Parts: sequence; structure tokens; C-alpha cells
Amino acid sequence: MPADKQPIPSVWARPRPKREQPALSRDRIVSEAIQLLDTEGIEALSMRSLGTRLGAGATSLYRHVANKDELIELVVDEVYGEMRVPDAGDPAHWRAAVTDAARSLRSMVLRHPWIVSVLGQVGLAYLGPNLMRQSERLLALFQAAGFAPGEADQAMKALIAYVIGMTTSEAAYLSMLARSGQNEQDWLESLRPAAEQAARDHPLVRHGYTEQLVKEPAQIREETFDYGVERILDGLETRLSPKAATR
Repeated sequence: MPADKQPIPSVWARPRPKREQPALSRDRIVSEAIQLLDTEGIEALSMRSLGTRLGAGATSLYRHVANKDELIELVVDEVYGEMRVPDAGDPAHWRAAVTDAARSLRSMVLRHPWIVSVLGQVGLAYLGPNLMRQSERLLALFQAAGFAPGEADQAMKALIAYVIGMTTSEAAYLSMLARSGQNEQDWLESLRPAAEQAARDHPLVRHGYTEQLVKEPAQIREETFDYGVERILDGLETRLSPKAATR
């Protein structure tokens, strides 16, 4: 490599080590890192803390993962493997399939809420094998529906942007609840007097708030998410020819 060129700082841009110590593989490092993140959060993750959990020194980890940034790339791609994207089958059912994929992505983020705080620092995440596979399957759904390849890519990105945007705030809210030690219903009940006072002089807000009191909080979050997905798909469907725009 020429002296004036620096290596691309991504785990996906360099060869995987050909030989790994049986007791400390990259897969084991990633699995343990995800467990640490799920239980203690992103603030607790360091090469030293991970090495301690694995019973190995940080130096041993560096044989498999160059630095913490590479580790983040690996764990993000690993959890993207949990996402489920249906096969591209009957074009008439493309909306249901895309909706299922969007819900699966939301569920993945809510299982691993720390992911929303690292999505801006994952380098070449799109080169990861799981994210690449999920992108391929989503693109197949949109193309089967009748979108041209270029617009299928734009449609996929619009959907993912919506899901990540919605689940970022939802994951932060649920993480706050977890730290409080209260369940969602109890938390909202404790906030009710303050919320009613704040909405007293705002009748439209007060009406919406009153209507939501009769529903389970989780149901409200799911309905809000699904409403956004449906409206995005409504807009995308107008881009299809009348023949292809079947549900």
C-alpha cells in the first residue's frame, strides 16, 4: 500500500484472520459483547471490560478485532441478522410483506436499544453480511411489487429511515423506563396529573390524551408505528402503475 494511503477503518474492509484461537473466536467475542450491551448498555462496553468477561486480556481481543469501532460494526451486523424479511412472493401481497419486515426491524431495535446510539458510528455497516442480505431481500420485495431497481432502493431507504427514526425515540423511552424500575402503566399513571395540567389550555391535545387513556401503552405505540408504515406505503403505492398497485 502506498505510504500516502491509509487503510479503510472498517472490519469489513480487511481480511478476516485466517487462524483463530479455538477458545476465543471472533464469533464468541461478538456474542459476549452483545450480552454486555443488552444488560449494561453502551457505556459499559470497552475492550478491557469485554476481555474481563471473556477471561482474556484486551491484547488477546485485538488479535480478532482491531479496535472498539470494529467491534461496534460487528455487533450491529450481528443483531441485524435477527431481522426477518419475507420472501418476495405474490406481488399482490407486497405491502403485507414489507410491513412484516418493518415490524421485525422495530422489534430488533427494541430488543437491543443500545443500537440507536451507535448507528452513526458504524463505518461501513452496509458491507456487513447480515445487513447486505437483509437489503437484498427488501429490494426483492420492492422490485417484485413493480418498482424499478433504482426506485426500489430509494423506497427501501425511506422505509428504513422511518423505522429507525421512530424506534430511536421509542427505545430511549423504554430505556428510561427500565432505569426507573417502573412498568409503563405505573409510570404513565404517575405522570397523569402533570400531563392533564399541561394540556389544560390546549383542547386538541387534551382530547387526544383523553382518548389514549383507555388503551394499553404498548398498543398505542404499536398503532402509532403501524400508522406511519401504512402512510409511507400509501405514498409509495402511488408510484406504481394501476396494474401493479394491488394490495
